Amino acid sequence: MKRILILGVFSLVLAGLAPFVHCSGFLIYEHGASAMAMGGAFVSIANNPSAIFHNPAGIAFLNGTQIYTGTTLITSKGSLSLPNWPDPSFKTVNQESQWFYPSTFYISHRFSDRVAAGFGFFSPYGLGAKWPKDYPLRFISTRDDMKTFFFNPAIALKLSENFSLGFGVSYIYSTIGFDLVELVDLSKLNPFLKSYEVPINLEANGDSWGFNAGALYKGENFSFGLNWRSGFKIKFEGDLVLDTANIPAVVRPLFPTEGTAETSFNFPHILGAGASFNLAPNFLLSADVQYVLWSSYDKYTVKVGVPGFADKEVEENWKDSFIFRGGFEYKVNENFALRAGVLHDQTPQPEESVDPVLPDAKRWALTGGFGYKKGYFVLDLAYQLELFSDRKSPNRNIPAYYHPLLKVNLGEGTYSTTAHLIGISLGFVF
Repeated sequence: MKRILILGVFSLVLAGLAPFVHCSGFLIYEHGASAMAMGGAFVSIANNPSAIFHNPAGIAFLNGTQIYTGTTLITSKGSLSLPNWPDPSFKTVNQESQWFYPSTFYISHRFSDRVAAGFGFFSPYGLGAKWPKDYPLRFISTRDDMKTFFFNPAIALKLSENFSLGFGVSYIYSTIGFDLVELVDLSKLNPFLKSYEVPINLEANGDSWGFNAGALYKGENFSFGLNWRSGFKIKFEGDLVLDTANIPAVVRPLFPTEGTAETSFNFPHILGAGASFNLAPNFLLSADVQYVLWSSYDKYTVKVGVPGFADKEVEENWKDSFIFRGGFEYKVNENFALRAGVLHDQTPQPEESVDPVLPDAKRWALTGGFGYKKGYFVLDLAYQLELFSDRKSPNRNIPAYYHPLLKVNLGEGTYSTTAHLIGISLGFVF
């Protein structure tokens, strides 16, 4: 009987873990307030140490030793409408408010007229979502959290006065956390027992290596850049903890309270190209396009460390997608510059894969900010408003949500999301 309980419970856990890795699809590109204020259109500009992220070839054009550090405060307002749900109090469910603050640190040094090197620390994949613990889709997810930390040394070589190449390598460390509730039916063991809700928590981590490279041409009034950031694969391993407080004491000793889980999946290659123009001595216009190869994320396998438990392969079928960016900078004087931009981000996530973990959608973003320089000191501030399209989803078509009489999916719903980002960076030039 113990073996039956273990297999049954972990089958439910696996079903809940299947959509977990959707947070890998949430790419954060705001890793420097100067670039952020211009809609992220920075591949051909790359004129501060955040070039290590945007285009490592840019550090070849930086003088002396430069430090650039800061953070991006991110919050979002999300809601889920469930028009088919019978309880009117859950027709609309709001995400719980959270703040995220992926931070950055860059340093660059020019060793000669031709050679420069630098180091960058940033977190380009992450964020998460948190929903009320009693909302209807708690059996899919109540909380998810993902963080990635890149440690990225880079070197750049200036091949001529106008052209440079850059290359970097990244050590990547990542953590994940995930909560959901499983409904466990014990009536087959004893007709006097019923179904019980079991909260489950997963904490795991993993690491990997990645690469990035870039090329940059800087002319008198025109610049052009290329950037590549490699895909990589992370194997996550961690512990599962099951809260069995709701299980009757008579069968609780037969019920597993902990286990292990592991999964691995591929993060995408990112290709970028950008051009910028000095339309006037104090007016710079920039445009970028990025192509993100999300098709590498087509399926993955979850393994649970319990004897007799079969692996589970999950199909995702994400698509490659484009991000279009544009921005400008207007220098009011030698110390102060105004910046603004816009971006359009396509979603790689098909409708059948959308769920509460991190529902993605097409989005537009408007950005703005300013930069201030005085002597060796630099201050950049930026704000970004992200407007997501509403996204309808079957929420995994879970059989438990299908109403046999009404013949409708009670879990079908529509997600609405708006995000606010505030970036601040401080720079020092020696």
